[in-house]
Amino acid sequence: MAPPLTRLTPGRAGLAVAVLAGVAGALALNHDLVGVFYDDGLYAGIAVALAHGLGFVHPHLPGTPAVVHYPPLYPLLLAPLFGAFPVPTAAYLGKVLNLLLAALSAGLIAWHAARIRLLGDDAPEWLAPGVVAAAAIAIPVLATQAVLFSEPLFGVLFAAAVILADAPPARVSPAAGAALAGCAAALALLTRSIGVAAGAGIVVFLLATRRAPRHITLAAAAPVALAALGWGVWLLRHRDGIDPALAMNYGSYFETVRQAGLGVFWPASRALLRPLGDLTLGLVAWPPIYYLCAAAAALVGGYGVYLLLRRSSIGWTLVLYLLILAVWPFPSDRFLWGVLPWLGLAWTASAAALWPVLWHRFRLRLAVLVLAAVMVAGYGVIEVRGFAGRWWGTAAHQISANFAELLPWLDTLPPRAVLAIDDEALVWLYTGRASVPLYVYGYHGRTETRLRPAEHRAYLERLGVTHVVLTGFGSGSDVELDALLGAYPGWLTVIHRWPGGRTALRVNRTGRAVDP
Repeated sequence: MAPPLTRLTPGRAGLAVAVLAGVAGALALNHDLVGVFYDDGLYAGIAVALAHGLGFVHPHLPGTPAVVHYPPLYPLLLAPLFGAFPVPTAAYLGKVLNLLLAALSAGLIAWHAARIRLLGDDAPEWLAPGVVAAAAIAIPVLATQAVLFSEPLFGVLFAAAVILADAPPARVSPAAGAALAGCAAALALLTRSIGVAAGAGIVVFLLATRRAPRHITLAAAAPVALAALGWGVWLLRHRDGIDPALAMNYGSYFETVRQAGLGVFWPASRALLRPLGDLTLGLVAWPPIYYLCAAAAALVGGYGVYLLLRRSSIGWTLVLYLLILAVWPFPSDRFLWGVLPWLGLAWTASAAALWPVLWHRFRLRLAVLVLAAVMVAGYGVIEVRGFAGRWWGTAAHQISANFAELLPWLDTLPPRAVLAIDDEALVWLYTGRASVPLYVYGYHGRTETRLRPAEHRAYLERLGVTHVVLTGFGSGSDVELDALLGAYPGWLTVIHRWPGGRTALRVNRTGRAVDP
C-alpha cells in the first residue's frame, strides 16, 4: 500500500528545509563592499588574480606573494565571476552563489538525517528537519553567508562527505563509495584546512565503527592524503614569500601553531562553546545559573556526539573537528557556525535518547525539559530580534559605509602608492592601490602580541609603504599608529582628515627616533 501523500518523506523534508534556508538567506543579500570582513576581500582578490592569469597570489600585496593561508577551491569557484564582471557585480553574484550553496547544504543535511533516522527510531519525523532548519536560519549563519566567506561551499562538501560515508549510492561498490566520500572530504580540505577533520573522521568511522576491510578504508583515505600532501607541498615551497610580520595575517597555519603552541589548549577549550551559549542561553542573566545551564548543555551535547559515533561518520568528524578548535588561538565562532546543523542534531539526538531513559526519574526528566525550553526560548528571542533588526548585516554595512567615504579620496593617490590600512584587500579591489595591513600581530599562547615601534616601522619600510591611513578606532591600528607617532616624530605627516578621527598620513623618508 502506498504511503499517504501527507507523510513527511526525507526528500520532502530536505526540499522544505532548503527552500526555507534560501528564503531566509535572500533577506540577507546586500550590496555592501566586498572585503568588509577581511577574509572576503582576500578571497575576492585571489579570485581576481586567478581570473587574470596572475596565479594563486595576493595581488594587493607588494610583490604579489603566493597564497599560503587559504586553500584554493573557493577562490577558484569565484574566479569566473570576477573575470567576467566588475567587482561590485561579481561580489553580489558571489553572495547569491553562497545563498544557493547554503540552502543546498541545509537541504542535504535534513534529507540525510531524516533518511538514516539520525536522531533515533523513536524521534518524530519532523524533529531532525526542524533542527536543521533552525540552525540554517540562525542569525550568525546568515551573517557568514551574506559575505564572501567559504563556509557555504565547505558546508556542502562536508555534508557530501558524511552522506557518502554513511550511505553510499546503491549502484556503486563499497570501495567506490568510500572513495567518493574521501574525494568530498578532500575537496572540503581544499576549501578550509579544518576540512581535514572530515577526512580523518570518515576513516576512523570506517575502521572503528563499520569494521570495514582495509581496501575500503584506504579508498577513503587516499584522496584526503593526496589533497593534504599537495597542499602541504605548496605551503612548504611558498611560505617564505610572506613577510615575517604578516605571518598571522597571511602565513600558513603551521606558523599559527608555532606561535601559539600547546599553551593555548586550556584557554581555547574554555572559550570553545561560548558562541553556542551566546546563541541559546541569552535569557539566563545570573552567572551561576548560566554556567550551570551551560555545563548541563555541554554534557547533553557530549553524550549526543557519543551516540552519533555509532550512527554516522559525523560523530567522529565532530570529535576531531572540536579537538582542532581546542588548540586554536582564534575565536571559534565561524568554525562553529559552519557545522551548526550537525551540532544541533547531536544535541537533539542526546535529548531524544535521554527522554525515555529518564521517564521514571521525574526530576531529571524535568531538568532536561527545562534546559531544552530555556535554550529554545533563548534562541527564539535572538532570532526574532535579529530578523527585526537585520542583525546579520549591521557590522558589515557600517564598515562598508565607512569605506565608501574613504575610497574616493584614496583613489586620488598616485597609482604607485602603497597604503598601510585596515581591510587592505578591499582598498585594492576598489582603487587598484597596493595595500598592506596597518595592524599586525602575533600570538604567544592565546595572548595576542604586537610589534614594537621599531619593528613596525621596519616592516612598513620593507614593503615600501608610502601612506598610512587610520580608518577608525578600536581595531588596534590606532594603538599601533600612536606608538609609531610617539617613537618617530616627523616620520609621518598628516595630509587628510575625515570626521571621527579618520586620518591619512604620508610617509617621510626621514624621521628621528625617540629613545624610550
